[in-house]
Amino acid sequence: MKTEEIKELFNQFESAVSTLENIECWSAREMQKLLGYSKWENFEKVIQKAIIACKGAGEDESNHFPDVRKTIAMPKGAEKEIDDILLTRYACYLIAQNGDSRKPQIAFAQNYFAVQTRRSEIIEQRFLEYERVKAREKLSKTEKHLSGILFERGVDNKGFGIIRSKGDQALFRLSSMQLKRKMGVPAKRPVADFLPTISIKAKDFAAEMTSLNVQSKDIIGQKPLEKEHVDNNLAVRKMLTQRGIVPENLPPGEDVKKVQHKLKSEDKKTLKELKK
Repeated sequence: MKTEEIKELFNQFESAVSTLENIECWSAREMQKLLGYSKWENFEKVIQKAIIACKGAGEDESNHFPDVRKTIAMPKGAEKEIDDILLTRYACYLIAQNGDSRKPQIAFAQNYFAVQTRRSEIIEQRFLEYERVKAREKLSKTEKHLSGILFERGVDNKGFGIIRSKGDQALFRLSSMQLKRKMGVPAKRPVADFLPTISIKAKDFAAEMTSLNVQSKDIIGQKPLEKEHVDNNLAVRKMLTQRGIVPENLPPGEDVKKVQHKLKSEDKKTLKELKK
């Protein structure tokens, strides 16, 4: 199927959709034409197969194939009511799966509705990836701010690394090296790039607490600063474990740099498509 044909069918399917009680649906009479069926009787047979499939999946067919009446125009300004069926995206997908795949319209519909029914899942997954990237960026800013505060109190880069490492050990009950081995993190990469979102936010929260308390309590010196950061991470760990979340047992996330690159690439592609 050529690109122009795909775009044309896409526009036809999109323009045929209507909304009833916030649910997208299509008229079966309209879908009959879109899917290349000249006779309603033949298309009804496909609908019945789809209804059987719907029941087999444990779904209530009345939620996806409700009967309605439709008014059509007749010659000389007359009107006539005919039977129709409202079809949800799920119903349309089942119809496409049970239709004549030799028809190019059916082949297109199978793919169109397969993607469309997954749209919310795709959006949700992208949002979760976006949230994780933003959480990692926020942690970097928080740790940079904390290092500046500690630098003013006589802690150099090496000292800050030690304080951060001890904080991680308090939060995860594992040393940085042990945690890296457990999560499969490359030796030269920071653990935070592979943590799940909740763990990134946990580290960020503990670092925010340390920043606040160091200034409000006017804490000075490597050891007192270490203790403050460890105590804050222990407090965050206690809160998590009380809710049944054990940080070191959570599965690692995908390399956040790869996720960030993927999101940026998708954004560029979207912008290019919108310009067409």
